[in-house]
Amino acid sequence: MNNALPDVFCYLNGEYTPLAEAKISVMDRGFIFGDGVYEMLPVYDRLLFRFESHMDRFERSMAKLRIASPLLRAEWLDIARKLVSKVEADDQWVYCQVTRGVAPRNHVMPSHIKPTLFAYSIPAKPISADERHHGVACISARDFRWERGDIKSTSLLGNVLARQISADQGVAETILLRDGFLTEASSSNVWIVKEGALLGPPRSEHVLEGIRVELLKELCEEMGIGYKLRPISEADLFSADEIILSSATKEVLPVTTLDHQAVGHGALHGKPGPVYARLYEAYQRAKLLQSI
Repeated sequence: MNNALPDVFCYLNGEYTPLAEAKISVMDRGFIFGDGVYEMLPVYDRLLFRFESHMDRFERSMAKLRIASPLLRAEWLDIARKLVSKVEADDQWVYCQVTRGVAPRNHVMPSHIKPTLFAYSIPAKPISADERHHGVACISARDFRWERGDIKSTSLLGNVLARQISADQGVAETILLRDGFLTEASSSNVWIVKEGALLGPPRSEHVLEGIRVELLKELCEEMGIGYKLRPISEADLFSADEIILSSATKEVLPVTTLDHQAVGHGALHGKPGPVYARLYEAYQRAKLLQSI
């Protein structure tokens, strides 16, 4: 595995510098405590996708950690566009992060310190045509992470451990269940299809409200597909007609094997389903219309 840092520029506290040369204090609370939040913004044809929705969530996460938003949205937009301009690829992923800042180590949140601002952009690595055609395999596991999954925090050790479960088995994702009900995957939202309708877990402190939650609602309304957020039991998950992952990097992606068992029924047993196919096509149209 190549662990070299990407050869790109980053933004760090008002300066643009090569990523490999960027430095922060070892006393930054993001380094010491994971005391910060982040966002990942997709870029299609050099335009930012659903920028306002991503900023809404970014600001919500900061507010939940009592970090005052350090920049106006127009300033974040300017930073993102400058970073995109420095990368040759037309499709990219812009990563933005705010930590509480540098202070003596103390669990109590210090007041009146300056947040650390960091952002960079890299070429997007698209899902392969083979994965889209055949779908991906996933594994299920108990959701052992902390109780505030609604905050897009840099404290991601639980998610890292969850993702490693699937990596160790050579599959794409770990789908998580808490007290017998679906929450999400290690780095994706999870959906099931029942009788032609798209179903997802309800909003709660255990689930990150993915940008695609509202987007898929809009796409379902556009195409006349049923859509509902409701508790999804383990039995619902394993008897689903289709299982779909969604995230900034995956867009929408079909799961065709879960715990080594084929997903779906009849002719679609173990194959991507029709709701996924329609949502994927609609998603591609949305990319053209909802980017700035």
